[in-house]
Amino acid sequence: MKKTIIFLLASAVFIGCKKDFLNTAPLDAYSNTTLWKSQNDALAALNGCYSGWEYGDNVVYDDCITDNAYDQFPWEGYETFASGLSTPSNPGINKYDYTTIQRCNWFLDNIENVTANIDATIKERMKAEARFLRAYRYFILSQNYGDVPFVEHAISPAEANSIKQTPKATITDFVLAELQAIAPALPVSYTGSDIGRITRGAALALKARIELFNGKYAECIATTRQLMTSPFSYSLYPNYGEMFRPQNADNREVILDAQYLVNTNSAWVLIVLAPNSFGGWSSVAPTQSLIDSYETINGKTIQQDPSYNPAQPYSNRDPRLEASIIRPASFYMNTYFDPLSSGSPDARGNNNASPTGYNFKKYIQNLDDFNGTSYGSGDISNTGQTFIVIRYAEVLLTYAEAKIEANQIDQSVYNAINTVRNRVGMPSVTSAMYPDQTSLRTLVRRERRVELAGEGLRWYDVQRWKIATTAMSGNVYGCPDGTVNTSTGALTITPNTNINIGSREFKDKNYLWPIPQKEIDINKDLIQNKDY
Repeated sequence: MKKTIIFLLASAVFIGCKKDFLNTAPLDAYSNTTLWKSQNDALAALNGCYSGWEYGDNVVYDDCITDNAYDQFPWEGYETFASGLSTPSNPGINKYDYTTIQRCNWFLDNIENVTANIDATIKERMKAEARFLRAYRYFILSQNYGDVPFVEHAISPAEANSIKQTPKATITDFVLAELQAIAPALPVSYTGSDIGRITRGAALALKARIELFNGKYAECIATTRQLMTSPFSYSLYPNYGEMFRPQNADNREVILDAQYLVNTNSAWVLIVLAPNSFGGWSSVAPTQSLIDSYETINGKTIQQDPSYNPAQPYSNRDPRLEASIIRPASFYMNTYFDPLSSGSPDARGNNNASPTGYNFKKYIQNLDDFNGTSYGSGDISNTGQTFIVIRYAEVLLTYAEAKIEANQIDQSVYNAINTVRNRVGMPSVTSAMYPDQTSLRTLVRRERRVELAGEGLRWYDVQRWKIATTAMSGNVYGCPDGTVNTSTGALTITPNTNINIGSREFKDKNYLWPIPQKEIDINKDLIQNKDY
């Protein structure tokens, strides 16, 4: 798929040069009279629908609007929202975007015009792919903004500026019905250049996610069970940290991802993760709250485990902490990371250094992956990284949570959670340790937080659990003071000296995002979300 992306406005698919220029079709835009002639034409149009359906930027940045991370650069907008300061005129972040929906509607309106030179099965598959991409964008819109305009056909700008909002529940029902309907037309897997296209598993996994987010627990249990059985063969990648490296993309844990190709359709966003000492911007700074959520290696929280030593807070912790976070004294890229010494380029307070003293390691486990390889040429703002949107570990935790919320607690709940925990060597949990719905709910929510940290899903969790007014209000803290011996990696920490880098106040209204004022200025029929 990386190698076959063709943008809607690409001219490469058009006829070659002719001497009769007046009769030549335009070379800078598709025309319905010239495009829909063959299967290859339809495929080119479908590939255009894939452009921008999801961005690695969202995967990387979206934890900044939660208690997981902090963005030190106000012009990027994330802290505006996270601090409860979002307004219609200055929303901070904006996903009010119908581009993919319009492209998919255009494709679906015209695909039936291709009657010759097209395989009927492939035609149905292509329609299913477009319907998935449209459904995904409607999910993003309605989950963040609630009631939004809804259309199933391509429309003109004039029509778009007079469409009223459709209730979120109606859009959710449409999306779920679409995903159920298209799943049989999609293959379980692809080979060759088609890898990266929408699969049957992707349709069902998105369906399960939406069912969970909307409290449809019985349906979610049934959907996740499908994904856990034949014909699907999903499994957890053996090494948690290595899973995110580009050479390990498309492994059996990945269900859906956003793909990039170096130099052609490249990802720029890895530079925001990297420490200052490696040319990065440290835009996405993990918080102390996230660090504290990782259990000890004994399977207890740091508050519960008497062996936890605040003077050595990173020792004997859940291995996912070390795999996900660059923390003081981490051995990263053949050097010991030092955000604590004033002379270090990574010292807190330095330009482009993390203000919390932490950087995310996911997706940049080894920067050499992008140095003179097919994934990059040494520039981490030009890479062929692939960003996971849905993976099998989420499906297992979704199944467990749906069973817990439905109060259908049995051994399969513990098995699903333990499969995720055991992959990294964390001890199994039992019914004796977590005997009821309340305790299991706390457990599965913590598991989701640490397993999926830095993958852009935390916002949807705090939103649907309605915990943001407490989890996201108050001071934001970074790492404590101390010293790092950059020769030996010896770490000395002074407990209870965590730096306060800011304060947030999240309000109930912020569970829905403000509709951007520019949209309301254009479409007078739009109604702003409550209290904005």
